Amino acid sequence: MQPSNEILAALAACRRGFVSVGAFSAVINLLMLAPALYMLQVYDRVLASGNHMTLAMLTLMVLGLYAFMGLLEWVRSLVLIRLGAQIDQQLGARIYDATFDASLRVGRGSSAQPLNDLTSLRQFATGNALFALFDAPWFPLYLAVLFLFHPWLGWLALGGAALLLALTWANQWLTRASLAEAGQLAIQATQAAGSHLRNAEATEAMGMLARLRQRWQGEHGRFLQLQNRASEQGAAFSAASKGVRLALQSLMLGLGALLAVDGQITAGMMIAGSILAGRVLAPLDQLINAWKQWSGAQQAYQRLCDLLRAQPPRASGMSLPAPCGALRVEQLSACAPGSRTPVLAGVSFALEPGQRLVVLGPSGCGKSSLARLLVAAQMPLAGKVRLDGADLQQWDKDVLGPHLGYLPQDVQLFAGSIAENIARFADLEADKVVAAAQMAGVHELILRLPQGYDTRLGEGGAGLSGGQKQRIGLARAVYGLPALIVLDEPDANLDEAGEQALLAALDRLREQGRTLVLVSHRPALLKGADQLLLLRGGQMQAFGPASRVLQDLQQAARPAAQSAPVRRVAPSLSMSYGATPGAQQ
Repeated sequence: MQPSNEILAALAACRRGFVSVGAFSAVINLLMLAPALYMLQVYDRVLASGNHMTLAMLTLMVLGLYAFMGLLEWVRSLVLIRLGAQIDQQLGARIYDATFDASLRVGRGSSAQPLNDLTSLRQFATGNALFALFDAPWFPLYLAVLFLFHPWLGWLALGGAALLLALTWANQWLTRASLAEAGQLAIQATQAAGSHLRNAEATEAMGMLARLRQRWQGEHGRFLQLQNRASEQGAAFSAASKGVRLALQSLMLGLGALLAVDGQITAGMMIAGSILAGRVLAPLDQLINAWKQWSGAQQAYQRLCDLLRAQPPRASGMSLPAPCGALRVEQLSACAPGSRTPVLAGVSFALEPGQRLVVLGPSGCGKSSLARLLVAAQMPLAGKVRLDGADLQQWDKDVLGPHLGYLPQDVQLFAGSIAENIARFADLEADKVVAAAQMAGVHELILRLPQGYDTRLGEGGAGLSGGQKQRIGLARAVYGLPALIVLDEPDANLDEAGEQALLAALDRLREQGRTLVLVSHRPALLKGADQLLLLRGGQMQAFGPASRVLQDLQQAARPAAQSAPVRRVAPSLSMSYGATPGAQQ
């Protein structure tokens, strides 16, 4: 099944349930004839004969049919509720993963709109729109009964129904473009507002609220303008449709009275015809309401199809042995998430298990992009990253994850307890959680919190300082002693005590034979480095043993007359050592 058809496949998997709903709908629509037939019998037989027993029996029969119809309506609704849950179970995880993969490719802050689209599509497919789909085919049945009563009654009902459909189609055609554009603007405005709220502290501190609010109001105002225009047009058509329905019901009763006076139909047929006219219009009303929802559902379906087509399911490859930490990078090139401008080009190096690499370079040279590539958090444009000889893209990410540790520049903690964050939300193993916290030097700090390891954090680690988040993020990175650990500016927010704890953690990881990659500018972290990698403009300027590369840097920084040309390194590289720490790459 192609990704673009995954939604249709999920719906097809529920076809037995939909067939059941169709069968229930068929019986319900047949029972909808009961009110008209009851009135026909009352007017033509009971009133004419004055027989109380006939009236009582007819009334009991119709009440029994109503009870049975209500039971079927209830069962039909229960089936639809379960169908909705089944569709969500089949598509929910897949769309969640696809949304996550899209977020990796376009960068952080990607919208969760696909999950809202799934909700909209599920509600449309298992709500009143489905009732309209199953009830509409019975429209000819009610119309045929009217023709049996008298052709004029049938033609009047058919003409009114055609007029209502024409008004609905005109409304849809005139408002479709405005509603589509308004929906897109609404998504953009919501995303902008969410971004502003996530950065409330910076907004307040630098007095940007008025300007950001003005930007949001501009997008929101354009949305309101288009929405109001479509709503005004829709209101006009709704008023016209309501007038047509009321006029049709009155005209049907008047025409029936005229035919009854002329003796062409009975009084019972006159009343029954008026009731059946309402039944003729009822499926049309359902279709009209579903038609109004169709535009939004169609847009949601198209967005989901595009998402699933662009983000195919993750392949689950064969399980590989636990890696030892041998890292090899081959001609690696990459673009920043959401950009087509390369930030890395042709980077190649290798590390043996247990070695420590420090990556240096000025801001914007691609250090953070390299860190993301080394833990498969970003897809390379070209080249490969191999762990124990296996391309990271060949690994099942759920299997690979425990063997990798990663501390991003912007530490990302999640709503939950500190223990859950350290354990990566896997099953809690207290010994491993405490061991990771002790290795990161954060165990005592956690114990001083109100509930210790059970202290609940808000989204983004709300409730902790920057340094505390960084140290807990480090504990998460070393949890379970992964074979490869990549730390991007791990000391950016640390005080002196935190930096000493970090250095101690790095020494313990070396003793455990873990391969380490550090992005840093601090001299303290350079002292224990086995290898140094210098980046500039996304390209390697030097790579090799730390002592040799540092010596080359020092020689390149001297005046040309005094430098000893042991190895040619661009003089501008000497600036990479003093680049501003914490800059985002």
